[in-house]
Amino acid sequence: MTEYRIRWGEYTAVITARAAALRMLQFGGRDLVVPFPEGGPIPDYRGIIAAPWPNRIADGKYAFEGIDHVLSINEVERDCALHGLAFPLDWSLEESTPASVTMACTVGPAPGYPFVLRLVASYRVDGDGLQSAVTATNIGGSTAPYGVCPHPYLVAGPAPLNEWTLEVPADEFLEVTPDRLLPVSVRTVTGHAFDFRTAKVIGATEIDHAFTGLNFGDSGRARLLVRDPGGTGVGMEWDTACEWLQIHTADKQPPAPSRLGLAVEPMTCPPDAFNSGQSLVSLEPGGSHLAAWTIFAL
Repeated sequence: MTEYRIRWGEYTAVITARAAALRMLQFGGRDLVVPFPEGGPIPDYRGIIAAPWPNRIADGKYAFEGIDHVLSINEVERDCALHGLAFPLDWSLEESTPASVTMACTVGPAPGYPFVLRLVASYRVDGDGLQSAVTATNIGGSTAPYGVCPHPYLVAGPAPLNEWTLEVPADEFLEVTPDRLLPVSVRTVTGHAFDFRTAKVIGATEIDHAFTGLNFGDSGRARLLVRDPGGTGVGMEWDTACEWLQIHTADKQPPAPSRLGLAVEPMTCPPDAFNSGQSLVSLEPGGSHLAAWTIFAL
């Protein structure tokens, strides 16, 4: 599998051509994300770019501008279309420097998605961490539904995830069905175990939910922080293009290794947005959309 290694100061990142995925990110030799082996499959969608929709679409079915569409089901156990169409693709190299790489791919037309988008993903390391962005341009002839998110699993340090401290600037979360993780309603985090507005230990709390009501502050960027009790940590920031944030504590059934890292996915729209229309981007022919985020060491 083709991949690109970029460096600046103590930061080193490896990006794969497949899925434009972040395979590794280190600071001073310390992992900031859960890596995956070189040359093999990408486990658990680690580090991919999920587009043209993040998360899942119920039954793989949706209607857009009065036309019904049926997508292929790739999350069979929940009967959903998961994480878009870009992750199986090999993205082509556009530009590279010792500290940056830019790749592109074309999504569609595909069964259930008769639209054509050009996606450009850029990665750059500098003193502020790993700067990432995805630009989508509609190169087809009709308006296209669109959403995007990254899919890194953050690593705060060597202690187990249960001992990490998490801070999330979110006032609300999306309640989902327990079996298919499909949206039910938006609820306040006040009084709930998911209230991480003030940093607290994750403990045994299991999370696989979207959060919203994000505080972007004066900078126009929201910031999530995860800290290890040993003093290390990792943070993530993103811009207002991503009004939603999926967090997953990566719980697995034995014998699979569980809770290896914290999936943190700034999303432009919530799960099943192709059906709800909530925060869904409608890209007109020739139109473009940009979302950006940063991962940095603490």
